[in-house]
Amino acid sequence: MNGTGDRRGSETGEPVGEFDAPLSWVDSSLVTVALVSTAIVVVSGLVQVSFGAFTMSIGAAWAAVVDPLVWTNPQVLLRLFLGEGVGNAVAGALGLSTAAVDLPKETLIVWQIRMPRVVVGVLVGANLAVSGAVFQAVTRNELASPFILGVSAGAGLAILLSLIVFTGLAAFLPLVAAGGGAVAFLLVYAIAWKGGTNPVRLVLAGVIVSTVFGSVQTALFFFADDLGVVQSAIAWTTGSLTGVDWEQVRMALPWTLVAVPLALVGARQLNVLLLGERTARSLGMSVERVRFALSAVAVLAAGTAIAVAGIVGFVGLIVPHMVRQLVGSDYKRLVVACVFAGPALVTLADVGARLALSPAQLPVGIVTGLIGGPYFLYLMRRQDGLGGL
Repeated sequence: MNGTGDRRGSETGEPVGEFDAPLSWVDSSLVTVALVSTAIVVVSGLVQVSFGAFTMSIGAAWAAVVDPLVWTNPQVLLRLFLGEGVGNAVAGALGLSTAAVDLPKETLIVWQIRMPRVVVGVLVGANLAVSGAVFQAVTRNELASPFILGVSAGAGLAILLSLIVFTGLAAFLPLVAAGGGAVAFLLVYAIAWKGGTNPVRLVLAGVIVSTVFGSVQTALFFFADDLGVVQSAIAWTTGSLTGVDWEQVRMALPWTLVAVPLALVGARQLNVLLLGERTARSLGMSVERVRFALSAVAVLAAGTAIAVAGIVGFVGLIVPHMVRQLVGSDYKRLVVACVFAGPALVTLADVGARLALSPAQLPVGIVTGLIGGPYFLYLMRRQDGLGGL
């Protein structure tokens, strides 16, 4: 992609954001991305549930995933995704049985212990990819991401403060992480404000906040006396899916169902922002209000991911760029493609994190970093205009 960006929605030459029918923006490239990404998620998930402390054959693990006792008793899935109380209430309201289902040991292990890691990986990937895509449009810079704009640094600092200084808040780490990311971006916005903001000032302010917050994070390690606390903090700041359960799924799912549709609804405004501030204003857009509102959606998505998995690097940076090459710059297609491609990258990286040094497990953020770094080195060598949309 060159510095001017692809301002066309598809190879047909239709302008970005224009369509004649409700689903005319769905084309073969988007369907291909969705199908291939879904296949990667399914295969990665099957690999994930096949390994663990309890030994079972791959066939037994896969049979547990498709166990008819789970899929023919909707109340089981409702309890897993919504919790015991809410799940039973919803089942009762729908006229479904609320009776307990006696599941085989293998099915219990797969669904209660191993499956949440796959589901959380899907939610984290979707949120980070959508967040990065929105930030890139808001700043008109394809190098923008939750990392560049300080959101991840703010969340990481809040986590470390909770673990090392304000230990009484340790039980509320997910909420603290999301709040820290939001505060960091508000600080970035305040620094960038000068009778308004522009993409360059937002990115520079993000770099400033990320650098300062990162230095404070490093300093905080000197005040930690408990090695276990240090290890827990490192896991959060590097991003890890180890030990997640259905509680994290229930925490992330509602906010994902808010952030992703809002990003899709804002696709037209994102397309207009890509045309430049002068053009956007000439079309009647209140640029600052729209930029702030869409940034809030991106912060919500990133905060949701960080709250349950810590800081998983590079997903919000490389996924939007990769899918932009495949589906074009129309943000309706781009957001939908990110919802599929983000989970594919995270679940695949988590398989690598889990199996690379088995039985030890790497944080998934290390693997995504190892993927993302060389990928952007490749882009630097290949493209002169990297950085502009």
